[in-house]
Amino acid sequence: MPADSGLERDASSDVKQPERPKLLQVLGPGLITGASDDDPSGIATYSQTGAQYGYDLGWTLLLSWPLMCAIQEISARIGRVTGRGLAGNLKQHYPRSVLGGIVSLLLIANTINLGADLGAMAAGLKLVFGGPQLIYVALFGALCAAMEIFIRYARYVSLLKWLTLALFAYVGVALVVHVPWASVGYHLVAPQIRWSKDYLTTVVAILGTTISPYLFFWQAEEEVEEVRERDGAKPLARAPRQGPAELQRIRVDTYLGMAFSNVIALFMLVTAAATLHAHGVTNVQTSAQAAEALRPIAGQATFVVFALGIVGTGLLAVPVLAGSGAFALGEAFGWHVGLARKPGRARAFYATIALATLVGVLLNFSPIDPIRALFWSAVVNGIVAVPVMIMMMLLASRPSVMGRFFLSMPLKVVGWLATVVMAAATIGMFATMGSS
Repeated sequence: MPADSGLERDASSDVKQPERPKLLQVLGPGLITGASDDDPSGIATYSQTGAQYGYDLGWTLLLSWPLMCAIQEISARIGRVTGRGLAGNLKQHYPRSVLGGIVSLLLIANTINLGADLGAMAAGLKLVFGGPQLIYVALFGALCAAMEIFIRYARYVSLLKWLTLALFAYVGVALVVHVPWASVGYHLVAPQIRWSKDYLTTVVAILGTTISPYLFFWQAEEEVEEVRERDGAKPLARAPRQGPAELQRIRVDTYLGMAFSNVIALFMLVTAAATLHAHGVTNVQTSAQAAEALRPIAGQATFVVFALGIVGTGLLAVPVLAGSGAFALGEAFGWHVGLARKPGRARAFYATIALATLVGVLLNFSPIDPIRALFWSAVVNGIVAVPVMIMMMLLASRPSVMGRFFLSMPLKVVGWLATVVMAAATIGMFATMGSS
């Protein structure tokens, strides 16, 4: 075979991209992942933080941004380089017992979180329009599952991108209430840390909300989906010439997506601080309670926008929670997985999505306290996040796994820093549990 034929094959494997891609062409897995982080459960966390502490904890969202960027970029790189998701890579390089434990805990945490989000969406809709909350739960569950299973992948991803616009509701809310932005900016860069149990518990809650295992699995898998769907795209391990452009796309997508996530979270915190905290309302445990508390303080229009925003964010987050668990389970068992596949070609994968959503719906019909369930979901996420992050860091640092695309030193340093911070947060969570 002629020596230059391999070069011709490698050149032909390049992904055809515009010289100056539009921003919407660059934004994809990172944007959707970041936006799904601001789910109804996250809204409750940020609203409670603002109500209890005012602007004091805004610095946590500034601190967590580079950590989120690093760990999510590493997740995406693993998927794009290897052509497998995190579960597929864990299966190949770690004992099956480790994989089984992680996937089981991920499914439990995701399903509880999914059920809580469905309940919050239904409560938000009931606040605005009235009606039967449990019927809304069932309808939202059916809608989310149907969209994920039956809508063609390219159209579904486009729909998820548009759903991220729902988060701008919280920007609008913050802009119509009186906010002392100078004070907000001061607390961002000059934190006044209190060494109290409640304060540290809240810091742990914010870190656990912004850095969650389901986000790692989802973004890695979506990069694998991008490889399957885009003409000429291949895993970078097989087509290294695609590397520079693809890694740059991942970096821009991830950094902007995580920035979007944290800016919106900051607006949620600021809204609660400027309204609820300023009027002495310091205890809200759910996103619906936060919306209801806003009504007499900020007016009917602000209340409606806030409440309907819960529905929009839930429509984005529920499919991500169900999908990330199905991807992990499917790769663990060697199933055909992928939202680009037709239902008949990935029955077990789509059945897992449907079953997880159904269980989430049924949790709302059970006597289980949703607030308590979310607490235990956070505990499970804390158990899962740190070992997954450690294994990701080790995988992404190995040339035998990543080829020439193993982690650079700056990304490795920030990735390990994120892992250490998350480990400290998890230890703190268990320490505060023990002292409560």
